Amino acid sequence: MGKSESLSAGAPGHGRPARADARRNREKLLDVARAEFAAADGTVALEAVARAAGVGIGTLYRHFPTREALVEAVYAAELDDVATSAVDLLAAQPPDAALRAWMDRYAEFVATKRGMLDTLRAGWASGTIATPTTRERLTATVATLLAAGARSGSLRDDVAAGDVIAMLFGVFLSTAVGGGPDQTGRLLDLIMDALRPGKARSR
Repeated sequence: MGKSESLSAGAPGHGRPARADARRNREKLLDVARAEFAAADGTVALEAVARAAGVGIGTLYRHFPTREALVEAVYAAELDDVATSAVDLLAAQPPDAALRAWMDRYAEFVATKRGMLDTLRAGWASGTIATPTTRERLTATVATLLAAGARSGSLRDDVAAGDVIAMLFGVFLSTAVGGGPDQTGRLLDLIMDALRPGKARSR
């Protein structure tokens, strides 16, 4: 075995998976940060995230060296959850019910994003946070749900997924200040009503 190979093999932690407790700490920090960002009216203190996760601020910084790093990780995790949740929802419910449940999950994502928005905007503008393909991924998810509904006959077959996303954006924007979850739910129900078969098609 050569010298470089020996050094590599003997290097502590080289090529090994993260320790189980480190992974748990990271996952706990992400879970807590999601909840804190969703509930916050303003900037969330990183010390508060660490305290709620039951770890020291040093542990938080070892996993997320900057606020931008934490925000980017939370945003990416939330987007992944939203984009992939449609599969499980379709496996458990009829397509129309799955789409309505997915809208609620999307609303949760938007609520979490509000608490991170200033950091995200600044990070996207400066390039310190990668610009995600959010709209493309969400549109593809809606397209999957609409296609399943069209095959089952529970949803119209002439609706563009991008139009549904545009309507959802409108709902979340209009209810962001003072609208509340009840109004959001009513507006999402109206969108669902418009997506059901038998509605008049106007061009």
